[in-house]
Amino acid sequence: MSVELVEVVRSGFRECVHRGSVVILGSDGEPTLELGEVHLPIFPRSTNKPMQAITLLRNGFEPVDDAELAIATASHFGEPDHVALVQRLLERFGFDEKQLECPADYPFEDRARAAAVTAGQPRKIYMNCSGKHAAMLATCQINGWPTEGYLAESHPLQQSVIATITELTGEPETDLGIDGCGLPIIPVSLVNLARAFAAMATATPGSPERRVAEAIRAHPRVISGTNAPDLLAMRTTPGLVCKIGADGVHAGALPDGSAFAYKIDDGHDRARMPLTLAVLQRMGVEWSDAHTELAALPIMGGGARVGVIRAIPGAL
Repeated sequence: MSVELVEVVRSGFRECVHRGSVVILGSDGEPTLELGEVHLPIFPRSTNKPMQAITLLRNGFEPVDDAELAIATASHFGEPDHVALVQRLLERFGFDEKQLECPADYPFEDRARAAAVTAGQPRKIYMNCSGKHAAMLATCQINGWPTEGYLAESHPLQQSVIATITELTGEPETDLGIDGCGLPIIPVSLVNLARAFAAMATATPGSPERRVAEAIRAHPRVISGTNAPDLLAMRTTPGLVCKIGADGVHAGALPDGSAFAYKIDDGHDRARMPLTLAVLQRMGVEWSDAHTELAALPIMGGGARVGVIRAIPGAL
C-alpha cells in the first residue's frame, strides 16, 4: 500500500496530501529504503527514454554531439533550441517533420506555447517526445528498417527496445501499454527502474549506457526545459543523472551507483520537486541553500506566501 509523502500546508492547515511509493538503493544495489508498492509494476512513462536511447546507440545511431543524444532522450519543453535540435536531426537524415509518428502538440514552456498558439496550430516537432522519434527514424534508416509504422510493437526497432529495457531492468516480460506519444511502454517495478538508472550511472566509459548518462548530465536543459525538475535537480546535485516520467514518476542515480525511483499516486507535478529533494537528502547528497529552496515550494494567497508544499517531515 502506498504511503503519505508530500503535504500542502496553507495558513498552518494541511490542505492536501500526496501519496506514493519510493525506493532508494545503496551503491551495492540493495534497497536502503522501501516505502509503498516498490515491487509492483508501474508504467515508467518517460523514465524509459534513456533506455530507449541506449537501444538506438546499440543499433548504430551516432549523434554528432552530446546535445543531439540528449534531445533523443528528452521530454523537451518545445523551446526554440529544442525545436532546432530536432530539426537538425531530421534534416541530417533527410526526413520531414510529417514523418514523425508522434502526435502534434503545443510547446510546454509558456512563452514558446504562446508563440505557437499565436501562429495558429500545434506541430509534431513541438511534442515533447519529438527528439526521440526523430532519432528512431534515423536508426530505422541506418538499419534498413521500415520508417513507416515504427511505433508498432512488432517493428524491429521496438523489439530491440523491449529487449534492452528487459535486460537493464531485469523485469519479466509482460503485456505492454501505449505511452502518450504512441510508442509501446513496458511495465516496470520501481526497484528495477532504480537498478536500471544505477547501471547507466556506473557503466563502462564509452558504452551506450554511459554515453546516455553523460549526455543527460551535460545537457539537463536539453532533456527538459526552463525551470524543469530534472534541470533543477541536476544543477544543484553534481553527478546526478535523472529523468522524470508523466503522472508522477521520477528516477535517478549518483555516480557511486546509489539510485532512486518513485511514483506519486495522483500524478500531481507539484509534489515532484519536494519529494525528489527529500530523496536526495536521504541519499546523503551534500546539501546547499539551493536544495533547501527547492525542497519547500511556496503556497501563495493574495500575492503573499501563506504556506508550503513539502515532503512530510519524517516520511522518508
